[in-house]
Amino acid sequence: MTQLNEALAIIKRGSHELLIEQELIEKLKTGRPLRVKAGFDPTAPDLHLGHTVLINKLRQLQDLGHHVLFLIGDFTGMIGDPTGKSTTRPPLTEAQVKENAKSYQAQVFKILRPKQTEVVFNSTWMNRLDAAAMIRLAGTHTVARMLERDDFSKRYKANQPIAIHEFLYPLLQGYDSVELKADLELGGTDQKFNLLMGRELQKHFGQTPQCILTMPLLEGLDGVNKMSKSLGNYVGIAESPSEIFGKLMSASDELMWKYIELLSFESMAAIKEWKADVKNGANPRDIKVRFAQEIVTRFHSAEAAAKALADFEARFQHGAIPDDLVEVGIPFVEGGVPLTQALKQANLVAGTSEAMRMMEQGGVRLDGEKVSDKALKLQAGVSVVAQVGKRKFARIVITA
Repeated sequence: MTQLNEALAIIKRGSHELLIEQELIEKLKTGRPLRVKAGFDPTAPDLHLGHTVLINKLRQLQDLGHHVLFLIGDFTGMIGDPTGKSTTRPPLTEAQVKENAKSYQAQVFKILRPKQTEVVFNSTWMNRLDAAAMIRLAGTHTVARMLERDDFSKRYKANQPIAIHEFLYPLLQGYDSVELKADLELGGTDQKFNLLMGRELQKHFGQTPQCILTMPLLEGLDGVNKMSKSLGNYVGIAESPSEIFGKLMSASDELMWKYIELLSFESMAAIKEWKADVKNGANPRDIKVRFAQEIVTRFHSAEAAAKALADFEARFQHGAIPDDLVEVGIPFVEGGVPLTQALKQANLVAGTSEAMRMMEQGGVRLDGEKVSDKALKLQAGVSVVAQVGKRKFARIVITA
């Protein structure tokens, strides 16, 4: 029983909700490897750390001996997941889906174990569904049930259009679970409706319903919005070692702990010790360095992580950044916030003319890099450590 409790604790670590826990316990008691499903629509070619929250959990389940079904939604990707969208999302072309899918596969095996991973494409079975089968599938649920979805409900009440094919998306995602005979499906908290659809359809087709594990959506470096490439608050796993390292070091101390819980492979016991050390006076920067090195090592190498640390310390004059770094939130304006204005609002310069003069003299740095572009504008979601001269520092966050 102790072993079962330990496995359950690992599965639930950092999660938001487990449905239904007792059902999962019964599945685990059988001792057979569970078929664990997680679906990814190849909407973008590059993964960021927000995507890896789910992938890390899949790896933990592999470490417990389970089999991962890494589903690339090449068929559903051409519909476009309506989750969280206020407008109908344009579907991807077949060529875009294939190209993005290749990139996904190259990246995920930096985390997952290939021998315990089965990469599957839902076009394999979706292309076999004829019009009659699709109509029968659509007949399993009502429009009223679909309108229970928060995003559909809001759009309907606001008289915003909902295309009929968008209603098919949760049905098709649910049908994937039927085809794969999934025991457990993982997804973000915003995917709960779709995940529950899988349970309902498995019951409809006479299968034992899958359990559901939802994971929180990871905030970006701004600490406010969901990590997103379009907002510029992301850390891409294909980025250079120095880029990954520098971005993680720019995260606030509070955000750092959430990142560590969801992204680090360190044990919860070790993390608990780190928190106790910081509470007793240890510098949280040292923990952040350790975490940043772990992430760089995972996606590059230990040598790359060591070099990224050395380069970072060299750029910042061997730890010249003050421990009590002031964070200044600046509201985003259309077109972007001029850096000269941002420096002024952060009290790093007396006015924009001084900001321009300091740039000309090479005295302005963002994340350790000299900035000379006087017309530079900071976009929403950006979080940077700004330095003027040798002693003036502030973390500037452009809020959406």
